Amino acid sequence: MKAILCKAWGGPDTLVLEDVASGEPAAGEVKIRVRAAGVNFPDVLIIQKKYQIQPPLPFSPGAEVAGDILSIGAGVTHLQPGDKVVSFCGVGGFAEEVIAPAAVTMPMPPGVSYPLAAIFSLAYGTSWHAVRDRAALQAGETMLVLGASGGVGLAAVEIGKALGARVIAAASSDEKLAICKKHGADALINYSREDLRVAIKREAGGKGPDVIFDPVGGKFAEPAFRSIGWRGRYLVIGFAEGEIPSLPLNLALLKGASIVGVFWGEFAKREPAQNRKGMAEMMGWMHEGKIKPLISKSYALANAPQALMDMAARKVVGKIVITP
Repeated sequence: MKAILCKAWGGPDTLVLEDVASGEPAAGEVKIRVRAAGVNFPDVLIIQKKYQIQPPLPFSPGAEVAGDILSIGAGVTHLQPGDKVVSFCGVGGFAEEVIAPAAVTMPMPPGVSYPLAAIFSLAYGTSWHAVRDRAALQAGETMLVLGASGGVGLAAVEIGKALGARVIAAASSDEKLAICKKHGADALINYSREDLRVAIKREAGGKGPDVIFDPVGGKFAEPAFRSIGWRGRYLVIGFAEGEIPSLPLNLALLKGASIVGVFWGEFAKREPAQNRKGMAEMMGWMHEGKIKPLISKSYALANAPQALMDMAARKVVGKIVITP
């Protein structure tokens, strides 16, 4: 089978497409024919040895896939060969086949396409875990979403609106903000041309957001946290800007605020029942038209390095997908 391989730590340009042996699943695993693989910012980080997880070389990036079960390992009872599935495999998704843990592989919802299923688990799973589970966002509260036009950001906008909150979307261009508006954002902030704290004060009515959803980090973290409302919840999603910020902890004291870490991959492994609950709730919202995942572009397997370059260059709006 063909696979995109990371054979040495580096940027997307160092990845290669090669033929590799097709393995068989061990106990508790399944082998999947990959029909579509979601592309996420951690895929950019993991090949550079900058992510929390560092697999041994060589490996294929690609954390989430949708496809068909080819074979199952011992002890797997909820899946059978031929089943259409979605899986959070962690790595290995940018290939024609992947072996994944059965515990994080589940049947595809009826009526959902392979690309839509492939991009749903990580972005929407992360945002549901953050907004619904960790922040417990309530109807009538205000949530600020940084990096709102990206995959997890746009998912957070939609989830916030589905829960009845007022959502402020912040992004780096008017074009990106127009997408956020289309997906339900109530207010917009272009932080490439206006002071973030001034804009938050204006759009949050002076009291500060109840929840801040931050997948960006870097220079935006401190001004956003300084603007948070009393008993606010600051969600640490990731660091797309590249810099891990240092927040003055006295700010948390003064605002009675919480800094809340969000690691969906570990949550999905440790609390699979709660994760399935989230997926079921979001599928209901999708059928009701409350959330409408955006796939902005599809790439062939050989073009996976370009997909990661576009992701690293902040050219991606919504989600992109690899289709072997």
